[in-house]
This record gives sequence, structure tokens and C-alpha cells, in this order.
Amino acid sequence: MFLKKKTNMELEIAEQTNIIPQILTNYIGSNSGEININLPQNIHKIVIVASGSSYHCARFAVDLVEKISKIETRAIYSSEFLLKNLIPHDENTLYVFITQSGETSDTLKSLERVKRETNLPTLCITNKENSTIWDACDYQVACYAGIENGIAATKSFTSQMLCLILISLKLIENIETEPSTKSYKDSLFNLPLIIEKALGKRKEIRHLAKHLAKEKVIVITADGISYSLAKEGALKIKETSYKNISASILGEFMHGHVAVLNNKATLIYISVDKISERSINNLNKIKQDYKPTLVIIGNGDEKINSKYHIDIESENEIQQLFANVVILQQLALEIAIILKRNVDSPKGLHKVVVDKTI
Repeated sequence: MFLKKKTNMELEIAEQTNIIPQILTNYIGSNSGEININLPQNIHKIVIVASGSSYHCARFAVDLVEKISKIETRAIYSSEFLLKNLIPHDENTLYVFITQSGETSDTLKSLERVKRETNLPTLCITNKENSTIWDACDYQVACYAGIENGIAATKSFTSQMLCLILISLKLIENIETEPSTKSYKDSLFNLPLIIEKALGKRKEIRHLAKHLAKEKVIVITADGISYSLAKEGALKIKETSYKNISASILGEFMHGHVAVLNNKATLIYISVDKISERSINNLNKIKQDYKPTLVIIGNGDEKINSKYHIDIESENEIQQLFANVVILQQLALEIAIILKRNVDSPKGLHKVVVDKTI
């Protein structure tokens, strides 16, 4: 249960069980219905441009879209996109811009560059209809998350995730005569239950948070599609607790970065699928050589001896992704509460980026 004096962040984490069904109703209606999202035809490549948590959504979508729809997909930070000498301009490319507010400065400037230098179709995913980016794009997808008052993106993040999944499935419906999307749709309608189960892990999450609140070195690692969640989890903890925490792909972490574990540390591993033998070996080698406190969020393995393991049994990787996200959101919240941080008004952070110099 949440504390009696609820912050905006707490309330908005809890709201996700109501927002997910609303999105599904608006875009599908029922799990047997066709997805009601307007997309251009004959898309062979997708480029997603975003910043902050929205970029983590974009990074998640790269692996998901390529797996589900077999369409080449790329994610680029908005600020980096503006510095590129040459931007992707292949025919049949769809540009997707993600911004919670619809007013994020560097994302808007990236859209302007695409409009100026190409004739390619553009689509926005935003929580604010009739915003600047909504009016400027050729295609629009609304997140229906409602006003998000908390500085740390929570409900807008999972809303964007779900919209990207629906776009992936719609791409299949546009290509296949008899779309193979029903099993995915069925699992989406079970997401509210999965989120409820994740919210029910509050006691375990608080126990882990008490440990992490004392740590000076925390590393979140993952493989594949979970890497975006590792980055998002690290960002949430940074934003709300001001902790110096990093995120890395596990295999890449073994190349030099692992030296940070020579200090007393905790290593968190995020998983959505069965953990590969290579990752099991890497985690066990890290534990043997550096002796960090090891935490597994998501699917575990009996070959890995972790001190903490928080998991929600799920039907597929999509459900597991949402479960892991909500666990990480609560973990960031609990660490901040223990450290007596103001999660709704972190120092130096603002909700909407509109400064034209950014």
C-alpha cells in the first residue's frame, strides 16, 4: 500500500493500472479488433528521435519493432540528431518523435530539420494533443496518460511504451493479409493485472531500497531489450535521489567498466527473458572476482546466487517489461523517501524543456 501522504509520483505510479486499459480501449476496443492507428504504407525503416525517458522508450522500441514487425529501426537522441552531418533520408523511412509534453525543444528542432531536409513522413507520440509537435507532424498518436505533475516520468513512460507496441503491431496488420497479432493483443489486455502484481511487491522493494539508499556505487546492467529499462531505472533513481548510478549492457560492462566494482557496490541485473549462459557466466565471474551485492529484477536463474530477487510471473517479454518498469519506478520512489528527497520537486529539474538553447 502507498503511504497516507501521497506524492504525485506515488499517485501516478498507481494510475498506470487505469491508463493502460484506456489506451487499449481507444486504439483497439477488444483484443480481436483491428488497431485504430493511422500509419503510412510501405515503411521499410523507422528512425525514432527523443530525449530523456522518451529516448529510453525509443531504445526499447528498436528491439521490439525489429522483432515483431521485422522493420529496421534506429533510435537517436534529439540533441545528437541536431549535431549529425547527415541524417537518415532513405525512401520509405518513417520518422517518429516522442515527447511527453509535445514541446521538448531539441526534439522539436529535430522535427524541423527532417521537414527541412527530407520529404519523409513524420509521426509523433505525445501526451499532449494540439501541442506544437502534434500540429507539425503528419501522423499523431496520443498517450492518454493525463496530466503528469511528477517530475520523474512514470505513467507517461509506460503509456509511450504501450503506444510503441501498438504501432509495431499495426505495422504487421498493414503488411499481412491475416495478421499474426492476436496473441500479443491478448497479453496486452492482461497488463493491468501484471502492474497490480508489481505494485503488490512494495514490501520487497522497500527492503531492497533500504540497502541501496546506503550504497555509494550502484550499477544497473542488462542485455538486449532490457538495456532501455536499465537506463530508465538509473535515470529515475538519479532524478529522485541524486545518487551517482550508472547503466550498462552487461557484456560491455565487462570491458573495463567492471573496475568500478573494486569499491563496495551493488550490481543490479534486469531480465525479461531466460538469462543466457553467457550472462550467467559473466554475473558469476563478477560475483566471484568483486563480491558486489547482486540483485536480479525479472527472470532469474538457479545458477545465479543473488541476495535480492524481485520478479512477477509473466506470459511473455512484453508483460515482463511492464512488470520490471513498475518495480524500478517504485524502487526509485522508495530510495528517495528513505533519503527524505522531494520527489515531486527535485533540485534543478523542470518538467518541460522549452529553452531554445537546449
